[in-house]
Amino acid sequence: MHPSAASRRSSRPYPPPGSRAPPALAHLSAASAPEAGDSEWRRMMARRRCGARSCRRLCRRSIGSTPFDSMREMQWKQEKLLQAVDAMRDIELELLRISTNRPQWTNLIMAVDSRVDKTLAILRPKALTDYRALLAALGWPPSLSSPDAANNKYSEIPNPLILMNEANKEKYSQSFLALCALQHAQANREARQCQAKGASASMSDSKYFDKTAACFDNGLWAIDELVQPIASRLEYHFAKWSEQPEFIFALVYKIARDFMGGVDDILQPLIDRARLVGLSAKESWVTGMVKMLLGYIERQIFPVLVTSYQATDDKFEVHSSWMHLNDLMITFDKRMQLLADSGIQKIASISEGLSRSLSVFSIYSEHSDWLHMWAGVELNSAQHKLKSEMEDEINWSYSIKELGLQEITSNFLLSTREDYKAPTISEFVVKTASAMIERGHALPNKGLRIQYNRSSSVQFLNDFFLVLRERCEALQLTNTALEDDSLLKASFAINAARYCEYVLREWDDDIVFLEMGAHRKHVDEGQGQDHKHSAQHPCSFFGDEIAFLAKLGTDYLEQIMSSVLLEFEDLSCDYVQNIGLPNEQIHPVDEVLDEENLGISPGFVASLEVVRDRTTKLMLHLNSKDFLDLWRSIAEGLDYFIYSSIRWGELTFSDQGVVQLRVDTKALLHIFRPFCLRPEAFFPFISDSLRLLAMRKTDARYLLEVLKNAKENDSCLRQQGLQHVNASQAMKILGSKRSDG
Repeated sequence: MHPSAASRRSSRPYPPPGSRAPPALAHLSAASAPEAGDSEWRRMMARRRCGARSCRRLCRRSIGSTPFDSMREMQWKQEKLLQAVDAMRDIELELLRISTNRPQWTNLIMAVDSRVDKTLAILRPKALTDYRALLAALGWPPSLSSPDAANNKYSEIPNPLILMNEANKEKYSQSFLALCALQHAQANREARQCQAKGASASMSDSKYFDKTAACFDNGLWAIDELVQPIASRLEYHFAKWSEQPEFIFALVYKIARDFMGGVDDILQPLIDRARLVGLSAKESWVTGMVKMLLGYIERQIFPVLVTSYQATDDKFEVHSSWMHLNDLMITFDKRMQLLADSGIQKIASISEGLSRSLSVFSIYSEHSDWLHMWAGVELNSAQHKLKSEMEDEINWSYSIKELGLQEITSNFLLSTREDYKAPTISEFVVKTASAMIERGHALPNKGLRIQYNRSSSVQFLNDFFLVLRERCEALQLTNTALEDDSLLKASFAINAARYCEYVLREWDDDIVFLEMGAHRKHVDEGQGQDHKHSAQHPCSFFGDEIAFLAKLGTDYLEQIMSSVLLEFEDLSCDYVQNIGLPNEQIHPVDEVLDEENLGISPGFVASLEVVRDRTTKLMLHLNSKDFLDLWRSIAEGLDYFIYSSIRWGELTFSDQGVVQLRVDTKALLHIFRPFCLRPEAFFPFISDSLRLLAMRKTDARYLLEVLKNAKENDSCLRQQGLQHVNASQAMKILGSKRSDG
């Protein structure tokens, strides 16, 4: 607050309650007084009339057309402008008080806002005109090039802000401070009006005044006025480089860099004097330059590009131009942000937030159709590259390195493509999608990044995942005869799906995608849409894709398991029908046999060979996690198939039959022994059955009687170490045991 204005206001008496109100407030005061009916209302109205009249009077006196003839006149004009701004601030504080304590007086607030808006409509243009005139008098803008004829080079551009003498510097400082004060007053008004649309603000609420910072996101008026005259000169050069946009970006960066020293040395102290907390002259200068460039490419470059995109059938050249332009924009944004942040220590999250307001990519905020075109260009380019990669069958395979068995089976911490034994095509897809996502980070807000990613990188990933499913379906894994080539292709496709799933889960845990997922969920809920998210993260961005890949891998692992089990069943059909019966052609019935001199049943050899061959190949080509689940599932499937195929209770096991079953079971367990120390744990029904069949006859008869008579049948079995068969199954097994001598 200006000291002289404060002293005058403190000594100024309030008008009497019966004095005439300003025309715009007279009918409101008459209509609202009965509603209030207290002295507080009269005091507020008196203060309001004085403030409004003071503001209008000071504004009329500050907008005279006298030229800049002397320092004294300049000081007088700036003082009057500051007094007008000071009066506006008092009005704003009073309006905030009324809106907090008397929210029902909306008509009064609207009327005062209308009067102040009319005053600002006159005051701001005049203040800007005076400021521009002063800049012109100081020699701004300078010549943008100083050619060195001898060397055909361009030296650094002279900066009039640095070359000012003390008198001109004082004039400029006063004009700059006045314009900042006017913008700050306008920012307070906009913050209060935005607050009025939501929850009411308290006068003691510091957050209310912090909201004014948002009004400076697009730059300072005083610095924007420095940029505008430069823009008109730059566009002359821009017009010559319509086919070479890299020169446009380079020139804007050069101008911004060359003037940066003067901006920081001269303007930053003035911003500090204006008490615009948190504002940087460098950032405001960079913002102004970016806005200037943004306006040009929005008018001159993108419309031509969009017209070519829509009119040309052969879009390859247009796609290249569009992607080249976006790459230039990304590089330019990074360089300008480094320029704005030079010499400033910031918290990372705050710096990132500021960088969003400086992005050239904000052009897509106003043109969502251009954003979808860009996403289409990225998608088309990526699909074209992927198509050529997929045509080479080598990219769908993975070359197995010579690894020790222990190393192959014990590595379950998978993080790389090599760990997952995924084909090279999967890494190409991941890197391509990652590059698309990285370019999307340049977009200034979450909504735009979600739209871009869903239309480009996510669509690209989904298309590849469909190709994976089609390749697996073409293998027809449900056929009983599983060919080696089909087994390898299925393994590589599952590895690719698992690797992509792992990468998506890693991305999903990144804070960038967590924020986008939360934003997407919030928007969907606001629109009344139900969107399924993963159980792991309620705000998952890639939840649908992760679920698709998880189901894809699981489905085809089950098909491989079913194929192996069906092939085993076909080859062992005759064998399982004769389990337990003595083979008199090989061994006489009365021959005493033991496990040492007894071989595997001839009908079981082919079945064991199939299981051994399939598990060996799967161990080499399938990733270790899925192979672990797969061999355990195969083992459990074999255990149940063999157990359920024996006609318990219908046949009687001879001693020779029991020994033969034990020998055959050991041969089966031997196949799975390289994968674990106790494979019998995954054959629980066969193991329990052999334990019952091997019991001494007296123990078997006793247990059978106990199971028939005891109420706690299961507890009896548990005491015998039988954890999986129930009492009914145990009695059938014991009933199949020969009871004679």
